[in-house]
Amino acid sequence: MLIGWAGLLVPALIRSIEERFSQSDAGLGAYYFVLAVFYALGSLGGGFLTERVGRRVVLSGSAILIGIGLALQAVAPSWVLFVAAGIPAGIGSGSIDGGMNGLVLAVSRQRPGGAMNALHLFFSVGALASPFVVGRLVAGGVPWQDVLVATAVVAIAIGVLLAIQAMPSGRPVAPRSASSPSVSSPSAARSVGRRQDLRATLPLIALAASIATYVASEIGVSSWLVRFLTSATLETATTALAIFWGGLTLGRLLSVRVADRLPPVVFAAACAVAAGASLVAAVLVPDPTASIALFGLVGLAYGPIYPLIMTVAGALYPNRLAAVTGALAAAAVVGAVVYPPLIGLLSGSVGIGVGLLGAAGLSLLCAVALAGAWLSARARR
Repeated sequence: MLIGWAGLLVPALIRSIEERFSQSDAGLGAYYFVLAVFYALGSLGGGFLTERVGRRVVLSGSAILIGIGLALQAVAPSWVLFVAAGIPAGIGSGSIDGGMNGLVLAVSRQRPGGAMNALHLFFSVGALASPFVVGRLVAGGVPWQDVLVATAVVAIAIGVLLAIQAMPSGRPVAPRSASSPSVSSPSAARSVGRRQDLRATLPLIALAASIATYVASEIGVSSWLVRFLTSATLETATTALAIFWGGLTLGRLLSVRVADRLPPVVFAAACAVAAGASLVAAVLVPDPTASIALFGLVGLAYGPIYPLIMTVAGALYPNRLAAVTGALAAAAVVGAVVYPPLIGLLSGSVGIGVGLLGAAGLSLLCAVALAGAWLSARARR
């Protein structure tokens, strides 16, 4: 809930921040790029660090880092320092993202799909509440810096609570011994080992591609939806963003019940196709009310995709949950590093609408990558 709320603060406050620091859309795109890079580093590094020092230290420290970063942003006197203050917040958010995925998979092996959707439901609740509440607070005269400070205090408190919780350590579990294939020479053994390594890696590569394209699409919409609705009032635009995240939240809530009854790869791919088609309609429809409603439908289709990709990864790599979920969370941020900042650069030439249509194409590519993961997993058996 914390990283969902915190992740939507800057998109919800984008108009106030651009005005305070005299920044353009391109400048905010550069900020999103920096944040995404360090989010990825936090995701990847947090997973491997967990295997060495344990989840409790990593998760509690990450929440405190978020609080430190947000507090520094609230008092930053210049744009450069505001961007720099986003570095600890990005590292902390990324580390919690990957770390909590691994933790929930570790304690919910009977119903992993439902458990992962329940976890990400709370991320969505935070992301849904953030623009809805923040937009009204700022419109009512509350300084945007006060919102950052209040969130920082909550983040540090969550860090303290995580530090006193008992949880699985996250250190790797040795796989059970299995009969090795018979080989006649050391060179043949190395050849078999290379083939086995490749087969073990290909599904993860395909899942990394699917999660990267999905996040590029979702974050592209989430980061620029308020800006896309530039003709609307701030309250209307932030309400549209809340509707988008409301649809995403509902999608995950509904999936808690059904995720473990359907093939996760097929379910996720179907949702990705539906999201892409709905996003094209939302951008092209001329009526603003219909467009906002369609953005809600986009969110509904997006909802189950990320948790289901993590669920598939947990089933394929049960002995390296911390490292694999951290690596996938880092791969997800590759999409956030590349595409949402690009939308900001495109804004001045071809318009944000074209960038959002590109996000629809990325959603379709996510479905293709999921099919690749399914095929490579079959070949692995």
